[in-house]
This record gives sequence, structure tokens and C-alpha cells, in this order.
Amino acid sequence: MTQNIDLTGKTALITGASRGIGEAAARYLANLGANVVLAARSEDAVTRIANEIGPQAIGLSCDVADWAQVSATVARTQEGFGGVDILLNNAGLIDPIARIEDADPLAWGKVVDVNVKGAFHMLRAVAPGMIVNGRGLVINISSGAATSALEGWSHYCATKAALLSLTRTAHKELSPKGVNVIGLSPGTVATDMQRAIKSSGLNPVSRLDWDAHIPAEWVAQAIAWLTTDAARVHDGGDFSLKNDEGRKAVGLPAG
Repeated sequence: MTQNIDLTGKTALITGASRGIGEAAARYLANLGANVVLAARSEDAVTRIANEIGPQAIGLSCDVADWAQVSATVARTQEGFGGVDILLNNAGLIDPIARIEDADPLAWGKVVDVNVKGAFHMLRAVAPGMIVNGRGLVINISSGAATSALEGWSHYCATKAALLSLTRTAHKELSPKGVNVIGLSPGTVATDMQRAIKSSGLNPVSRLDWDAHIPAEWVAQAIAWLTTDAARVHDGGDFSLKNDEGRKAVGLPAG
């Protein structure tokens, strides 16, 4: 369903846009009139998707863990479309899933680099321009893991908790300057990440049937709704699609 939301003239910068939620969001927001910049490490994938969307889309190679690459990506966005109105911090890792005693410290740290530092890098890069314009919206893809403890997910739970704190702090600092920051906790989504979770065999999430997961397109619809005035009551925290109230607000079927 296409919502009655008009994003014509707005520019959305989307990380982790080569597949899953990021790709679905790029296509959906573009369908609502937005210019979209798809950023991901997989340059071929984001270039292909951008070409399929059309001239209002650009695909850029970007590792969000690298500040220099993030700065260059935001600069390219400003050159192409004049600035960033919406930032979707979607890039995130959960592999490798392992209990703490088995975890690879370097791999654990890489999850921190992407899930926390990557989100901060993007926020830091777009905030000055948004402040100058007196408006902007940052959407951080959160998770129930931000407030739950799940076996094998020490890296993911810790980083999503950190991201929720970043959302809260950033909104406190930036909202007086016209920049709103909000988290979106979508629940389990039918993406490649869920395949990795299932293959791990750890914790109850890995034992969910595939049809228990919502489609990425539903999350894209929620992202679009978060740009509306009706969503502003949720700024500074996480808006959840895991309950019927949240789904009803977006226009999605009840769980």
C-alpha cells in the first residue's frame, strides 16, 4: 500500500541499502517522491538498485565504520541533491553469533564499529547541515535487543542498547535546533539477517518459523510514517512495530 505521504523535494540518505530493509526503504521513499542516496559497502548492489529506481537515486560505496568514507558520502549527497533531510541509520551486523566464551574479540569489535560508531558517524556528518536548515529527521533502526538479553547476542544487545542511548541523547541535543531523532524497533524481519540467526540455533529467535517474520516492505512503510507529524510524539525513543498499536498507527495488519 502506498501511503498518502508526499516526500517530493526531500532527500533521504539510507545506510545498509544494498538489501533488506535498506533496499525496501529506498524504493518505498522514492515512490513517495523523495530523492534517495543508497549507501553500502556493496557498490555494485546499490548502483544497480539506484539505476532501477531512476534519476532520483544515487548509489554510493560506503563503510559506515570509516569516518572518512562517511564524510565523503554526505558531501556527495549534498552535491547531488543539496542536503540531507532524512537519515536512515540502517546498517547493522549480527554475525558472528556466539556465546561470550566463544566470541572472536575482533569480530565483536567490528559489530561495535558498524552498529554504534557507524550510526554516530552518519549522525555527526549530517547534523551540521540539518542544523543550518533548521530541520531534519534521523531514524535509527533499533531492536528489542536494546532492552533484552539474548544468548549469543552479547554484541548485538550491547550495541542496540548503545544505539537507543544515542537516539535519546541526540534528540535531547538536536531537537531544540529542529532536528528530530527517533528509533524504529521493527521486530523480526524476513531478511538475510534472520537466516543467519536461524542457522546459529541459539536463543528462541533462531527457532521462529520464517512466516513469523514481517516483510521488509512493512518496515519501509513504517519508516515513511515516521516522517509525518503524527510520529513526532515518539521522538527521542523507539517506536515499535511489535504491538498492534504501532502497526495500526502505520496502517499495517495486526500481529
